Amino acid sequence: MPCAFSQDEIDAVIAFHGHSCPGLTIGIRAAELALHELDYPKDSDMVAVVETDMCGVDAIQFLTGCTMGKGNLIHHDYGKIAFSFFDRRTGEGFRALLNPKTRAGMDEELGELMGKISEGTAGETDKARVEELRETLRTRFLNLDLEEMFLVTPLERRAPRPARVLSSLVCEECGESVMESRTRRFGGKTLCIPCFSQVEQKI
Repeated sequence: MPCAFSQDEIDAVIAFHGHSCPGLTIGIRAAELALHELDYPKDSDMVAVVETDMCGVDAIQFLTGCTMGKGNLIHHDYGKIAFSFFDRRTGEGFRALLNPKTRAGMDEELGELMGKISEGTAGETDKARVEELRETLRTRFLNLDLEEMFLVTPLERRAPRPARVLSSLVCEECGESVMESRTRRFGGKTLCIPCFSQVEQKI
């Protein structure tokens, strides 16, 4: 069935993100799937693990209440349009991967046109076609059944543990405070990651 969020809710997501696009719509539908499958847990109980930094992550943050600041939005830079959701209260969890079939074969043409825009060689006809394809995808994503939109796999593992408040140490190079778990030791000194990167040649 089509997206269950109201147009007002969708408009609020667009306003939060700054524009409407197919990627944002993917996140809207992923959030819808998560809330439905996990029976609308409180945002403090839900955890989202995203494998991409695309536009849809903003929709997931806005609609589920999962944020990096609360420690229940976790980013893994895998470059995959995949999202895992957990309910800490029940222990339930699943991973949703965007079904490649949802793009209906438009990727190749859109990719070629976007390449021309990046290179500065796209004409007005090319740009108009890009907008047409993007709107077609956005509308398609809003109206697909969630079962068609995502390939869903149940997860047996537990949700990532809640964020903890850790001690801070002072970097002996720059003098700035840094979370203990993010420090490095080099030459007998405690260093922050940027200072460590300046002296460790293998990075």
